[in-house]
Amino acid sequence: MDAKTAAKAIRKGDISPVYLLYGSEKYQMKQFVDMLKEKVVEEEHRDFAIIPYDLTETPIEVVVEEAETAPFLVPKKLIIVRDTSVFAAGKDGGKIEHRIEALLTYMDNPADYSIIIFTVQAEKLDERKKIVKRLKSDASVIAFTPLGGDDLVAWIHKRAGEREVQLAAGAAESLIQYTGTGLQSLAAEIDKLCLYAGAQGIISTADIESLVPRSTEQNVFAMVEDLANLRLDKALSIFYELLKQKEEPIKIAALITRQFRIMLQVKELMGQSYSQQQIASQLSLHPYGVKVAGEQARRFRPEQLRQLLYDLGELDYRMKTGVVDKVLGLEMFLLKMGAEASV
Repeated sequence: MDAKTAAKAIRKGDISPVYLLYGSEKYQMKQFVDMLKEKVVEEEHRDFAIIPYDLTETPIEVVVEEAETAPFLVPKKLIIVRDTSVFAAGKDGGKIEHRIEALLTYMDNPADYSIIIFTVQAEKLDERKKIVKRLKSDASVIAFTPLGGDDLVAWIHKRAGEREVQLAAGAAESLIQYTGTGLQSLAAEIDKLCLYAGAQGIISTADIESLVPRSTEQNVFAMVEDLANLRLDKALSIFYELLKQKEEPIKIAALITRQFRIMLQVKELMGQSYSQQQIASQLSLHPYGVKVAGEQARRFRPEQLRQLLYDLGELDYRMKTGVVDKVLGLEMFLLKMGAEASV
């Protein structure tokens, strides 16, 4: 089941006694849990009705006992259980022994006054485990994966639209370049920009440039984008700004290397007819990052990217051994790359 289908069912009052939420998109997972709280538990009852557990500290049979115990002073209770390995691969960090059969037995006849939500901090479930198979057949198992490139842009427009604010053409993409792909960070920046624009206002790329801080990683990402588009002056401007911020040139070079390595990997996998989602999974990247890297990579031949990675490797060695001044070495690399790309 996907999150949209589950949310639609919850709004209609069709609520499962057990939910298993997993995936890397923690912000959407939290939003789903918050929606369940609002639907199931009245605000004045939440001190008694919402009960948290962590399976690294508490045996799962204690969670089941809680679910079987009638609620106190409230009609229903929501039991929110954090997990890192009971439903995923690996072992618990603690020394807790879990009697999984207790949960299996409970699922045969769940209490109508309790709702258990397991939130699994892992990208995948361990499909070999009996409890996972049972939950997938008898409970609501929902994956929360990163939004794809177009979906992420649409999500930004939707969140701004809920505040009666629009984004100018290209502003959503610019915001991603400045903030990254994390929904929590994006949400915070959108809220700030909406306050600045006001109701019925429009957020421009200039607003984003002046109001949204950019991390070192995002600055390097933008620098590579400028280099790929032959905007050497802008790329150097970002580089000099990073130096003013006391960023270490070796770190900047490492981040540049990482981006070019991603570009080469994406280019090669695209040549093998991998989809954007498949590439993202293969390289453990966000789909939007794959989309942008693919667009950047189209401006380079594979042999050019391999040569750039070789040159960056040589530069890294020369900077670390003192053969070349770190700032001068990286500056010369950028100038050389800009000159070669323009040919």
